[in-house]
Amino acid sequence: MKVAITCPASFPATQFGGIMFLAFNIARMARANGHDPTIYTTDLDFAREGDGLFNRDLPAEEERDGVRIRRSHVYARIQRFFINPGICSMIKKDKPDIIHAVGIRGFQSLAAALASKSLGVPLVVSDQGGLGTHPNAGRGATRILYRLQEPAIRMIIHRATRIIAANEYEKRIFSEYCDPAKIRIVRNGIDLGSIASPPFDYKSRHNLPRFLLFVGRLDHSKGPDILLRAARILKDSGKLDGAKILLMGPDFGFEGEVRSLIRDLDLGDVAVLVPNPSRDDVISAYHGCEFLVLPSRWEMSPLTPVEGFACGRTVVSSRIDGVADVIRDGVDGLLFEPESHEDLAEKTASLLDDPGLVKRLAASAGERSAMYSDARMWESLAAVYEECRKGT
Repeated sequence: MKVAITCPASFPATQFGGIMFLAFNIARMARANGHDPTIYTTDLDFAREGDGLFNRDLPAEEERDGVRIRRSHVYARIQRFFINPGICSMIKKDKPDIIHAVGIRGFQSLAAALASKSLGVPLVVSDQGGLGTHPNAGRGATRILYRLQEPAIRMIIHRATRIIAANEYEKRIFSEYCDPAKIRIVRNGIDLGSIASPPFDYKSRHNLPRFLLFVGRLDHSKGPDILLRAARILKDSGKLDGAKILLMGPDFGFEGEVRSLIRDLDLGDVAVLVPNPSRDDVISAYHGCEFLVLPSRWEMSPLTPVEGFACGRTVVSSRIDGVADVIRDGVDGLLFEPESHEDLAEKTASLLDDPGLVKRLAASAGERSAMYSDARMWESLAAVYEECRKGT
């Protein structure tokens, strides 16, 4: 089966986050199971800055781990809406048997829907952006963009043969847009083997003591400001005891606020900002940290705690929809009340004070990571593809 997978980003833009890895893992597993997948994406490259964020020097086509990636240039962007008109003609020329659009708000999903209609082939849609539930939906220019996108979103959902939801929370959201019978739940999967061992010893290379780890976009919705306010409490109480707090991730409009908070809260000796980390940096930091902190204001089906679990690390996270499906409070992680940096500080202190608790939670987390293997994901997704092909 020839499978076209669209996504706003792919390698080398690993900093884009979860859906980039989701699309690649779908393609990799399709290839491993005898199919012919291609990822259609943009030339996004976080190694470039400013107007050079989109890199014409990236090859228009390449193979990575056996997966074919085809890129077309982005000629315009509105925030994270990257317009690469060439993608639609690429897909139509290749004549896939099925199209899977990952990230419904991207221009790429619109192109996928149009190509699906033109070719008369099934369209599968995954999102994980929460449609209108994302907290950024009501903020400034994003609010305007979301309103403008609404007709296209509804067209894509109407055109879709099947909608993939990562959990019951996302299914409820999509059910407001379409018949629930169209929706199938498929848990996200990750390549557990690719992160089983650290590429290098992060603490030794960077001459660091023990550290806590935040991995994610520097974005208001990810809550790095909540973590920094908790860090001030931990510093004042002496609980950090020389430990650092690493914040790893690309700037999505919030890095200036993060840097200001580090300065204003006098955390220069505690907080370490690592912008645009490489994938090897992230994996090595997972293995090197004491535990992860996920202070998000919103998540759909976060991959960061799953990757932390797979590296034998527990997580302190906000108690929000999407997270509770992954982290069991007191079993493989700890949950704190959303927006409460005081509660985050308390939960973090409880782990810093009790290495035995950290070890017990991490052991359970490691076992739970098997639920999120890419093989399990593919088994469920392949059944959905077969439904679409047979028209059932």
